[in-house]
Amino acid sequence: MSTADPVALEAVATARAALVEQVGADVVGEHLTARAEDEGVVTHNFASSEPGYPGWVWAVTVAHAPGAESVTIDEIVLLPGEDAIIAPVWVPWRDRIQPGDLSPGDLLPTDEDDPRLVPTYFAGDTFEDWERAVVDEVGLGRARVLSLEGRQLATQRWYASEQGPESALAQSAPGRCEGCGFLVRLAGDLSLTFGVCANEFANDDGRVVSLNHGCGAHSEAQLRKKQLPPPLPDHVFDSLSRDDYEEF
Repeated sequence: MSTADPVALEAVATARAALVEQVGADVVGEHLTARAEDEGVVTHNFASSEPGYPGWVWAVTVAHAPGAESVTIDEIVLLPGEDAIIAPVWVPWRDRIQPGDLSPGDLLPTDEDDPRLVPTYFAGDTFEDWERAVVDEVGLGRARVLSLEGRQLATQRWYASEQGPESALAQSAPGRCEGCGFLVRLAGDLSLTFGVCANEFANDDGRVVSLNHGCGAHSEAQLRKKQLPPPLPDHVFDSLSRDDYEEF
């Protein structure tokens, strides 16, 4: 740590005067500390009464050149103190967004090097150069498809969701989705693990479900006899009492 220059260390009044000239006397409080920054350089901290900045301090850095009688002002800044209220670290919107946050008109562009996507010709849809040029020109097909990493991420996310095998709904189901008539199979590698529910009365209608998921709306679910409602008794015509309609 540098030894504090005596002239710079004692220049509290000079530092305060420069600060007041810069920001006004109303927002400058008492002198708090002085810290040596380098040889002949000292930073004086003053309390701040600036509205909206509790706990912040004014930092005035002064420099004393060898042989000079007075100091010069290097910098005046407002800095957060130990008890200052500061904004949290900024997180870009694309890193904060959660499923369901997109509203009509919002855009969430993907990066050109997004690891979840690869050019179509790297994922099984092979094209010659001339074919690729035609596809790009007329807009046929897709420029990019899911990469192996993209498929793995989707698989992990779907399998761990409420549409996976560990949900309470699946644990109490009478059967698994793989044996349900309402299951619509996917294509490709994902078809080995997932399908889409097409039962309008099921909780997961229109959603991707794992084949070992399940619910009470399984196509082959049957009520046991003890679960059936009791039959209603036959209607009986009471001929011993007088009905009100007989008076008219």
